[in-house]
Amino acid sequence: MKRASGWLPLTVGWYLVFLLRMALPAIPAQAQSRAYVPNTTVPGAVSVIDTATNTLVATVAVGRSPFGIAITPDGTRAYVVNVSDDSVSVIDTASNTVVALVGIGFFPIGVAITPDGTRAYVTNNQENSVSVIDTLTNTVVATLVSGFSGPFGVAITPDGTRAYVTNFTTLTASFVSVIDTASNIVTATVVVGNLLEGVAITPDGTRAYVTSSVSPGSVSVIDTATNTAVATIGVGVLPAGVAITPDGTRAYVANQLSSTVSVIDTATNTAVATVGVGKYPTGVAITPDGTRAYVANEGSNTVSVIDTATNTVVATAAAGVTPDWVAITPGIGPPTNKNQCKKGGWRVFTIPRKFKNQGDCVSFVNNGK
Repeated sequence: MKRASGWLPLTVGWYLVFLLRMALPAIPAQAQSRAYVPNTTVPGAVSVIDTATNTLVATVAVGRSPFGIAITPDGTRAYVVNVSDDSVSVIDTASNTVVALVGIGFFPIGVAITPDGTRAYVTNNQENSVSVIDTLTNTVVATLVSGFSGPFGVAITPDGTRAYVTNFTTLTASFVSVIDTASNIVTATVVVGNLLEGVAITPDGTRAYVTSSVSPGSVSVIDTATNTAVATIGVGVLPAGVAITPDGTRAYVANQLSSTVSVIDTATNTAVATVGVGKYPTGVAITPDGTRAYVANEGSNTVSVIDTATNTVVATAAAGVTPDWVAITPGIGPPTNKNQCKKGGWRVFTIPRKFKNQGDCVSFVNNGK
């Protein structure tokens, strides 16, 4: 995809197993995660990959040139940024249909959702602004216009109090803008690298990892307590997306021109492995259990699946045309209390069938069936 200043980045046996599962509905099965991969095309689409089989199971039509994507914590909605339409498509992940379209600023790129699922933050690259979407009403409730220069990636701290925005700027030194999500004001800027793209925050919220695409490629590490850079790590050429494992021990960085993924040990802040993937890898996401990393290869029209224990590619999945970014649903298991059945949350659970409605979900919580 083009940036304003360059490239953007049955056998009988199986039948018997099926009958056994249906005979024991009180034993819940883990809801399977799915990978959602925007295809930067016109018209745009999002490829949906079943992470159990690594096969393409659905294609969802969205706006033109979709790029950034984020999924709500309950897994019920995917928010997809349409770069050429200045909009965000909201996908219902149960039906894989678009249920809302939200108009935002000019040339939007990145999106992140708060841990409580109530807000989506979208970077508007060519407008130097950030739009804040209320996910209940799917309307823009705030637009931040100060403290940015080509905003690109965005990530939110686990406590939801701050959003870290990278700036893809051609200045001598780029910077990360830190937003106070209570006031929606930029309260700090951190000077690191140049032409910043991806950003990810450790599960404990203490560090932010930021990719700098100027050669040689690097990743800057920000201490979120002091908002200062504490380390710089060399990686491949033109690093873009970055994702951190759920245990916080590893960061995976997609290097576009190297066609590799760098694996960073977050304890030592050193690159400990390099994994060859498809052509022009851009986005990367980790499964909820931390065992797999999914890498969108724009130049190969595929997604590479990395085993994080061995750091080897164990599968390659078809992913439409020019797949760029990737996000993975939480794979939430069966509900354990009535509150989890609220606000459409019942749609992400299986027993192994999906619940028909909220009452069906509450019934399961009360009596296990």
